[in-house]
Amino acid sequence: MNRIKRFLAGQEGITGLETAIILIAFVIVASVFAFVVLSTGLFSAERGKETVFAGLNKAQANLELHGSVVVTDLNEWNDPGTGCVEQAGSDGEPDRVVFSLALAAGGAPVNVDPAATINTVAINYVDQDVRVADVSYTVTVVQGDSDNLLEPGELFEVTVNLAGDDDISTGCPVNTGSLDLGTNEHFTIEVVAPQGGTMLIARTMPSAIDAVMNLH
Repeated sequence: MNRIKRFLAGQEGITGLETAIILIAFVIVASVFAFVVLSTGLFSAERGKETVFAGLNKAQANLELHGSVVVTDLNEWNDPGTGCVEQAGSDGEPDRVVFSLALAAGGAPVNVDPAATINTVAINYVDQDVRVADVSYTVTVVQGDSDNLLEPGELFEVTVNLAGDDDISTGCPVNTGSLDLGTNEHFTIEVVAPQGGTMLIARTMPSAIDAVMNLH
């Protein structure tokens, strides 16, 4: 009887040791698993934060409109200084949109160079009948240095020519009659910067049209 008790006591000791080893193994495995999960979670959180910031940078417009939007009829031009005079057959419909751009607060400098083909502002025209991408425009520096990089504190005046490009030989506007603005017509100018969101300028023409109109 005593031998049986001693045998069983030995068996209980072995079982306890095995149990301890198994528990230690479980703790180690759980620790490794927890570390992996934590590392994955931190990595995912960091990637998620980067994605959010990238989305915000893409959605946030670097440009903002300063002042009013003015439309003019280039056929009414008569500038003795340049020799540009009113063209024959004026249709009386505005075909130039003029507005001023500045950098939004905290915005990065933006290249506003009509002559550039990459990494510059592109302007699109949209109305109820048509969407025209990359329409012609010119830039006048109102405030700032002489380059085409719009920087903090600078102000650029942009003139969108809906009728066509200027005559290369004379520098005078040439009306091709492509996108004249009619009465009560709703239109949108899309100002697409190389970085940041697109700025939309939406206006509606009045029922009576003059050669120069302030659409506010």
